[in-house]
Amino acid sequence: MITPTKGVRPERSLLYLGGQVLADLGEPTTVSAAWEALARRREREGQEATITFDWFVLALDLLCALGAIRLRDGLLVKVAKR
Repeated sequence: MITPTKGVRPERSLLYLGGQVLADLGEPTTVSAAWEALARRREREGQEATITFDWFVLALDLLCALGAIRLRDGLLVKVAKR
């Protein structure tokens, strides 16, 4: 689930999705805008694996747990590297 497994394709793993979200998170954005950006990216890259909103939220949870993003004033913000 977090990493690819026999049952989870690499492009559906939470780490992969989190990386895609981080790549698109140049400035603070809403959760729904990040969801739409991820959908556009996956379509542009021809990734056919279906991603539900629930799975997307799990990827956000993982990024929050890793300290890579945070929610500030209702917007997702990438945490600066220290």
